[in-house]
Amino acid sequence: MSLSLRAMTYFTAALRHGNIARAAAELNIAASAVAAAIDQVEAAFDLTLVTRHRARGIQPTSAGRDVARKCERLLDDYRALLRDGADLKSALSGTLRVGYYAPIAPAFLPGILDRCLPADAQVTLELDACDNDQAQEGLLGGAYDVILFVAEDVRPNVAYDTLIEAPPYCLLPAAHPLARQASVSIAQIAREPLVVLNRPVAATYYEGLFEPGARQAPVVAYANSTEMVRSLVGAGRGCAILNMRPTLSQTYAGDAIVERPITEALPPLTLAIGYDKAAPRRIVQRFVDACCASFAADGPAQYIVDRP
Repeated sequence: MSLSLRAMTYFTAALRHGNIARAAAELNIAASAVAAAIDQVEAAFDLTLVTRHRARGIQPTSAGRDVARKCERLLDDYRALLRDGADLKSALSGTLRVGYYAPIAPAFLPGILDRCLPADAQVTLELDACDNDQAQEGLLGGAYDVILFVAEDVRPNVAYDTLIEAPPYCLLPAAHPLARQASVSIAQIAREPLVVLNRPVAATYYEGLFEPGARQAPVVAYANSTEMVRSLVGAGRGCAILNMRPTLSQTYAGDAIVERPITEALPPLTLAIGYDKAAPRRIVQRFVDACCASFAADGPAQYIVDRP
């Protein structure tokens, strides 16, 4: 059985007026469309729902009154759903679900959220660290409202805005001889033990920065978090290549580390923000705007180490 909302609307209007012509005038449609809707509802239930009188209009049967009441309830629920949906889209309330593949997100996300959400906003935040594929799958599948991810591995149906293009830099212990230089070449890095951020996209990207056979020292450690990479470098295990930096040049263990730009012009990684551009909720658009404004103002100076 199939019954459209339009047919239910025309049917209930006809029974409310007891007259097809008056219902058609209210709905601003042809009387034939109302008559056809009554036929459709009767066919859907295989019941006679109205009695037609040539001079006196129409009169519902007992079954017709019952069906009309149930149709009215369904239509009321439908209209309420539309109203609630419109309120949800425009309100700064509800849940904002953010998936992020951005290793230093804890350095910038709290400040951005503080700027875009007023103190009285009734918003629950769900912030989920994930890998690049999980972030995009979550956005497309509805698990996330917005994602921060690396756009070099973007799927064709993910809409996004670019936040920043971050070139690679070398991370060194503060006491390392290379830390005394203004910049470091990729050839110099190739001679140093390397700590690699072992995350999807990142590990392959870092390996691709070296010419085949150019690296003379081994990879001494793989770590799947930026802070573990930084801590291993601070402890003197080796150097590392990263793209974005937090605001502090100190590890969790308290060791001093320094960032140095790489002399060569190497391909950057692009941090992007993905969301439904066609019909974003107000809170989503506000968060996107705050991210874009923050990175436009502070990103190059605060979060990347550029070549001199």
